[in-house]
Order: sequence, then structure tokens, then C-alpha cells
Amino acid sequence: MGFSEYKGLVDQIKIGKQLPDSVYVHNSSLSGVPAKLAAITIKIADLLKIPDDAWNIVKFNKRDFKLSLLSYPAFDSYAYPALNNSFTIDLAKLSVREASYKDSTNPPILHRKETFVADDYPLIEEFCAITAEGESIGLYENTRTIGFKQSWDRLISRKGYVLDDIGRLQPKAAAQPSLAPDLDTPAKIARHKTAIDRNQLSAPMQLLARHGYLSGDRSILDYGCGKGDDLTELEAHGIDCTGWDPAHRPDVDLISSDIVNLGFVLNVIEDKTERDLTLQRAWEYADQLLIVSVMVAGESIIRQFEPYKDGIITSINTFQKYYSQSEIRSYLETTLGQSAIAVGQGIFILFKDQLEEQIFLLERQHVTRDWKQLTQRERRSASKDISTEVIDKHQALFDDFWSATLDLGRIPANSEFEYSEQLRRVAGSHLKAFQALNEQYGGSLFLEAEEARQNDLLVYFALGLFEKRQAYSQMPDSLKRDIKSFFQSITDAQEQARDILFSVGKPEVIQAACIAAHAQIQCGEYTDGHSFTFHKDFLSSLPPVLRIYIGCAIQLYGDIEEMQLIKAHIRSGKVSLMRYKDWEKETPLLIERIKIKLREQDIDFFDYVGEYEPTPLLNKNIFK
Repeated sequence: MGFSEYKGLVDQIKIGKQLPDSVYVHNSSLSGVPAKLAAITIKIADLLKIPDDAWNIVKFNKRDFKLSLLSYPAFDSYAYPALNNSFTIDLAKLSVREASYKDSTNPPILHRKETFVADDYPLIEEFCAITAEGESIGLYENTRTIGFKQSWDRLISRKGYVLDDIGRLQPKAAAQPSLAPDLDTPAKIARHKTAIDRNQLSAPMQLLARHGYLSGDRSILDYGCGKGDDLTELEAHGIDCTGWDPAHRPDVDLISSDIVNLGFVLNVIEDKTERDLTLQRAWEYADQLLIVSVMVAGESIIRQFEPYKDGIITSINTFQKYYSQSEIRSYLETTLGQSAIAVGQGIFILFKDQLEEQIFLLERQHVTRDWKQLTQRERRSASKDISTEVIDKHQALFDDFWSATLDLGRIPANSEFEYSEQLRRVAGSHLKAFQALNEQYGGSLFLEAEEARQNDLLVYFALGLFEKRQAYSQMPDSLKRDIKSFFQSITDAQEQARDILFSVGKPEVIQAACIAAHAQIQCGEYTDGHSFTFHKDFLSSLPPVLRIYIGCAIQLYGDIEEMQLIKAHIRSGKVSLMRYKDWEKETPLLIERIKIKLREQDIDFFDYVGEYEPTPLLNKNIFK
């Protein structure tokens, strides 16, 4: 069963609790869902060895090829039962992720139990009565805030009620408030002190700008904006933005936006459940993408502070949760059920829009090459269809078209060339213009561009396989044209990419690629059988297998904009990134080294500041 068939079956479900992105059905009512879907659910539970008594609710996703088996042990006996366990099953990979809320003080809870079951369920009248009680005192007026136990209990208390032993509403008797301190949460924790003053855009905002997301055509919500310095700068550039912060801007209305920035917020929340809820709420407000950033540090830094829960208490009495790169990726993907794309140290982007995600990933591998020098070759006579005089008269127009053609490695579609209409008036069609220019400049130039673009696409598909991204249900039109031009089919492209990806695990393949790369770019430092070090600017010129090897490492780490040198280790399955102070000087100083361990999919960070003396680079000239 593929996703299309699965989605079609889910859309046929008429029972259960219907939400925009999912349907929840009690296991007693599986007979009311399409027979094939019910059978698949039972079969997969058996296949993954999930016992029948370990779940009683099924969540069918409408937008993803996933379903979840949920355990609410007190479904019948308690008015608002809490989630005990969940099993989220990726139907494409046939993998399962289990989460336990058994020991949580703030688990998700159910409301309106009658919506989960069939009309003939024995307790349906009691369930309806429970819902009517809640409606009568206004418990469902704002459903955004009632999904977890603690917020539900607080709401009930504000309404003047408490829950009895079976979860039914009872009027609250007047009582003296407790003066006992909360021994689990130190009174000294002061979250408001975590907001800092900035004189430039924060790291995640700079990354958004670098990738073209701050051009002004997207709205931005800064969720946890602190004192609002980023907002001030964005507003100065005419960008539609708003910000909310519990300490500094608590009265601002939260609104859905194209982009939501959750910048260095999760790491200052000491309550794990609140942290989860904050991430989930930020994701809800994102229409296109969510960018999340946290503090990353190793044990040497963490052990300098007083431990508290899963983090530390700082000297200014704030909480900090330091993550590793792999830990924050896993947390984001587990909590939201979405792929997280590393774009920096502790910075990840999660896309809601599949097309936007593919465009972003394609642009990462689409290298803008400078063909200008190559186009200065001696021109040949034009084709019989378009004279040299016509080309000379409209030289700028033809130059723009030729540049777009070399950039794509194929003839641009009408929608891919800004001045298509003018060109077609002069040349008749894109094909005729291409034939004339290709003949004039010589076919070898276009063949170079064609090969370069095909390599970019192989790198893109291989890195998608490395990250185990699900097959997209839709593709950008430009990618469809690329596949048609460079491959027999999408399957052919993926098979070629898979062959190269599997080969990067062989040291002899990496060694051969390093030798070829060193000979090709005529610079860098090659140590036989050990490593090849080169400047990052040459990355796009390397053989595809080496680009993929290093690309896998960059997928784990993020953007390498601030790095200068890259070292490909031949036998150890590692890639190192080096950042230098004053790179433009004759002898720059090494201040940061990142070692990415592909086999363990983990990262080590080394700083050469403070007590560690920065190392001078004495042979900078060999990397030019």
C-alpha cells in the first residue's frame, strides 16, 4: 500500500474524532473504518510485536504516511484519561518510535470521548454527559490550551471546580492557598534574564537571510523574541514580522506566519513537558517552515555548572539545557514527527511545505558557476535560422539566455527565463536560440555545464537517501524538468545516486576521489592514505563521490559559511571543518575545529580560545 491509497482510505473514514490532519478511532470501532485499512493496522501491530493490550486508540494521519497506536488505560474509568504510551509507525520505512508518558506529570489527555467510539458503545451516554458538564462551565472555549493535564487542571480550577477520583467535575470548596515551596523548582530560576541585547541579527535570522528568506515576501513570527532586537532590524527593512515573549511581550497576539523562529528558547525551559509543548505550539503557527536554535556544548563546559534536571543552573540563576547536535536533531524529529535539516551549529529548519523543502535542498546543491571566462572563446558563425547580426543586435538578451542555459545545464522552460517573451519574438523559440548559441560558442561548453548540473542532482538525490527522507508526493516543476533532461526517470536518478552513496563507505573509493580532486584543483594538502584538506570554495569542483562524502557530514552539521578549510579523512569515516581568525592575513589562527563522525553520526567541537592557544596556519598559500 502506498501513500496515495492510504490517504484515500483515511479520507473514507466517517467515524472517530475528525481533526484537520488526523482521525482518531477507538479500537472497538475499527470495524467502522475501511476493511483494508483496519486489516493493515492489525497486521502492522503484530509485525512490530506491539501487543493488543498496549493500545486502544488509533491515530490515522491524513497528511503523512504514518499512523500511531495510543494507550489510554483509563479510557473507560476516568473522565479525561491520560496518554500512557504511544507507538508512532512510519508506514514507508515500517519503523516504530515509542514514547512513554507513564511517569510524566503533564501527559496529553483526551476530551470528548464519545467522538472516538461508535454510537453503540456501552458507555457513550456517560461520555456525552461528561462533555456536557465541561461545556456548561466553558471548558472548551479555547481548545488550543487544553491538551495537557496541567493546563487542563488550571483551567478547571479557574472555573471554580476540581476533579474527583474518577475525573468528574465537583465545585471547589474554599481553601487556604498552600504556602509550601515547590521543592522541585528553585525559586531562583529567572527566565527573563535569558533575553540578551543584540547589535546585529541573531544567528538563525542571519541564516534565514543567507538563504533568501528575508527578502520581504514572507511573514515572520519570532516566538520567544526576548527584547525584540531582531524585530527592530526586520521592521527597518520593511519585513512583515511580529514577536511574542512571555516576559517582554506577553500581550502580543500570536498569529500564524510563513516562518516561525524559535531562537534559543527551548534551552532555557527547565520543564521537559513545557518544552515539548512550546515546540509543538511554535510548529502550529508555522505555515511554511520553523527554524529552531539551541545552545550546543560539550561535557567540559557543562560540568562547570550546578546540574539541575536535564540541564544546569547558571551563575545568573537561569536554567540552560545544552544539547549535542545529534541530540537536538533527534528531539525535534521525535517531538514533531518531521525531518529536521541542520543549517548550523544547534540550528535546524523543519518544513511544512514539501515543495519549499525540496527547493531549499536543491538550491544547496545547485552551484552557481562562473561561465563568463569560458564564453569569451572565438565565436563561430551563427546558425542558418538566426544570423550573427541578430545576435549582435540583441547581445544582452542572448547573453542572459545563454547564462541561464549554462546554469541549468539544459534549455530553460519559458517560465524559467525572465525575458522569454522578448527572446521568442527575436529567435522564434528557446530551442532555436540555444542551437544558434551552442553552435556559435562550441558544443563543449554546454556539455561541461550539462555534466556539472547532472552531478549536482546526483549529490542532491544521494544526500536525500542518506537522510532517509520520505519520497515526496509532489516535486517542483524545475526538478521534474531536470529529471526528464538528465535521467530516464526518478527511479533511474535514485538508483544512480544510491550506487554512489553506498560507495562512499569504501576507503579505496574516497582515496581515489581525493587523488583525483587534488590533481583537478591543483591546490590543497593531500596526505597519502590519510586525508585531503582543501578550501571550501573548491567543494563544488570535486568529483561527485567526494562531494557526497563531505555532503553527508555537512547534513549532520549544517551550513559551513564561517569555515575555511575542509579535511576529508580517507579511512576513518570522518570529515573535519576548520575556522580561522583573520583568514585574509598571511598566517591566520585556527580558533575552531569541528570533527564530524559519519559512522557514529555524531560531532565533536573543539575551540582554540581562552586557555587553548590558537594554532597558526603556516602553509596557507597551498590552499589558494
